Amino acid sequence: MTIRVGYFPNNNSLFALRHNGLLELRLPDVEWVDLRDLPATPRVDPRDGLPTLHSDWLFEAGGYDVIGTGFTPPITGLGQGRDLVYVGISGPRVENGRLVALSESGIRSAADLRGKRVGVAHGSWQTTLVLLALDREGLTWSDIVPVDVDVDRGGAALLAGEIDAWVGAYPGLAEVEARAKVRTLVDTDGLFSHPSLWFVRREFAENHRQELEAVVAALQESDAWIVANPREAARFFVEDAERRGGTADLDRWEEALRGRPFGIGAVTDEFLDEQQRAADLLHANGLLPRPVTVRDAVLPWIGEVVEASRPAAV
Repeated sequence: MTIRVGYFPNNNSLFALRHNGLLELRLPDVEWVDLRDLPATPRVDPRDGLPTLHSDWLFEAGGYDVIGTGFTPPITGLGQGRDLVYVGISGPRVENGRLVALSESGIRSAADLRGKRVGVAHGSWQTTLVLLALDREGLTWSDIVPVDVDVDRGGAALLAGEIDAWVGAYPGLAEVEARAKVRTLVDTDGLFSHPSLWFVRREFAENHRQELEAVVAALQESDAWIVANPREAARFFVEDAERRGGTADLDRWEEALRGRPFGIGAVTDEFLDEQQRAADLLHANGLLPRPVTVRDAVLPWIGEVVEASRPAAV
């Protein structure tokens, strides 16, 4: 059986696994599906809903069997009625990014964002961060002007004055910090844990347990390799950017990887509570078509597999 794995640079673990060949040592027939090359789903106005690319292609013929993303996409899929299940989560990535504005803007906190243009990679963890930050200040999604910006180009939009605030992530945030003074409006730490996470179709998990176990084991091995070889792993991201006609800084990518948690753990009650709170907020703000119960997407035996595969130290 061919196992199709969806990947893109924003999920560092799967991206490195795509390039270091460790999965192929466990599964002889792997097809890697670059999410950036998939036909795009229709763009969604950030005021009207959430993009559904990840969950669409998880359930589309010719899509993929396994996917790793940030915090929001599995909630989006569940809100579409997709029968997906969680595989595992990384540790907290609270140092990965935060909500910022230029110091000269006069914006000092999330409470000042009413009526402001806020740049997010809409549908990613960034949407959840902004919603949680607004809710803490008694504001809602309709109180801001959300602007969908590419995760790699949002910094340029902030510097150009096209948006007033931006959820930046490293290494892109470092490039902005090198060119301008920025003010942190909301730190991720203290707001939510912001892990990487992985999910699959329930049908795949139940009918292809051996293959799923192989993917989990390869991810654990690959993550340990990243920790031991961050500069070599960083080269994968730089070379990819160059192949696609762009540029990337090796030192900044290495620094970014050194600052991120690697290794996959089972989903926890704390994580599921965060997912449920985000799902409730997304629905209340009109971004999710139906309420969801995230614990319906848990298969306990998968957590046992994930924990059994963890190396002694990652």
